[in-house]
Amino acid sequence: MEVASARNPATKRKFDDAVSNGSAAADANAVDLALLEAIEKSQSAVEVLDLRALKKHVLSFERRLKENIEARLKYPNQPDRFADSELELHEELQKLKVLAGAPELYPDLVNLNVVPSIVDLLNHDNTDIAIDVVQLLQDLTDEDVLDDNDDSARVLVDALVDSSALELLVQNLHRLDDSDPDENAAVYGTLATVENLIEVKPAVAEIVCERTKLLKWLLGRIKVREFDSNKQYASEILAILLQSSTVNQKKLGQMNGVDVVLQAVAMYKSKDPKSSDEEEMLENLFDCLCCLLMPLENKERFVKAEGVELMIIIMKQKKLAYGSAIRALDFAMTKYPPACERFVDVLGLKTAFAAFMGKASIPVSKKNKKERYQEEMEERLVSLIASLFGGILRGSRRERLLSKFVENECEKIDRLMELYIRYSDRVKAETERLNQVELDDLEMDDDEKYNRKLESGLYTLQLIAVILGHIWCSEHQQMRGRIELLLKQNKLSKKHVKDILQEYHDNIGDLDGPEEKERAQTKIQKFITAF
Repeated sequence: MEVASARNPATKRKFDDAVSNGSAAADANAVDLALLEAIEKSQSAVEVLDLRALKKHVLSFERRLKENIEARLKYPNQPDRFADSELELHEELQKLKVLAGAPELYPDLVNLNVVPSIVDLLNHDNTDIAIDVVQLLQDLTDEDVLDDNDDSARVLVDALVDSSALELLVQNLHRLDDSDPDENAAVYGTLATVENLIEVKPAVAEIVCERTKLLKWLLGRIKVREFDSNKQYASEILAILLQSSTVNQKKLGQMNGVDVVLQAVAMYKSKDPKSSDEEEMLENLFDCLCCLLMPLENKERFVKAEGVELMIIIMKQKKLAYGSAIRALDFAMTKYPPACERFVDVLGLKTAFAAFMGKASIPVSKKNKKERYQEEMEERLVSLIASLFGGILRGSRRERLLSKFVENECEKIDRLMELYIRYSDRVKAETERLNQVELDDLEMDDDEKYNRKLESGLYTLQLIAVILGHIWCSEHQQMRGRIELLLKQNKLSKKHVKDILQEYHDNIGDLDGPEEKERAQTKIQKFITAF
């Protein structure tokens, strides 16, 4: 335990050396009876954690805290005069960790009004004391501890948020030095605590971004070229903060976040991650990018920052980020014509359709099952092509897109119909299963049945039907003839496609407003009529 900001690594080494030397000197077969007796005594004297024990711990902590404050005020420039009180305060904070074994006492802990005192120590002049508090908060909010204690967990988390724990945790981050092992661990512990708080109270994801500079700190971490565990965790926390908050997505976009994340993934355009942890970080970065691409203004930033071009380069390089690049393009082009136009202008069609036809050798991570991974890529590519048709409605770009389905004797239509039949069969099997469930007297409303069908592949089937609608409305006789021929070969008719489109039409929601819903339904009705 070091005093103030003066650290003593030599002392730590001496302790470690003593341990290792003692181990080396001991006889491997000898049994220390005195040690075994001490262990037995300690096990039989396990402290019972109840309200009385809690009050005892809190009282002892507050006494040591008061002594430390008084010693520092009395001898501000003489660390040796307050060193003992600092060590005793450190020991009390270590003892408080035992409370993680009794989360049901958290409401009592809050009622004793000690939480603000603990949190305030994140501001302590001695970084080691602040690190003790980080470790304590991490232990108290650990997911395994809080699992079956939802109410108690919420009481503690609310008290921590009200006591400015978020502000002080992030403030403390800025003074931690990664080159020091203890402080490096405290960085990790701080991020873990933030994650734990969000787990209990999802609103913390927006509160922490509103009240602190955590987003700025996280961006700074993912900018660093060298990989380490804290860069990985920073990417994970950033993804968590963005995944369910439009406010955070827009805020990060305004902080040049799209450009920073693009720079971070650009490091892997021509190389693969060296470890599974680094691979996970890359996935986190692409999760961040896809979340960022949900608000319209960030799609614009993505196009301006040449994100479309970067994703195409990554696809061409056929590295591990291949599938993630397709996913990012899908997000960027959904309901955003400028991204679709840029994609065609920079010759993205050739790359995308090579993947769609299965001609590209797709690299697969060891942890992904090849069949499922390729299926996900198929679904993403179908969505991407549907977005291209929805975003490019006329002109030479539209002609270039349609011409892709004519070349090589309409091979792209053959592939499209192959997917149509496969997903149609899958949805049919799920529909029959759901009907059987109803016969077995298990009630299921229409919304639940529809969602189950979507999960089984109905959404991809609908997108394929929409693409077929666009192709059919081009009135190109060769393509129309090919579609009819393939339907007939599979004992289907145009009515089958119309039925899929009708179900899609009837279930279009008004999430984007009533006008957008009407516009989308009008477009689908046009396809139904054309068929």
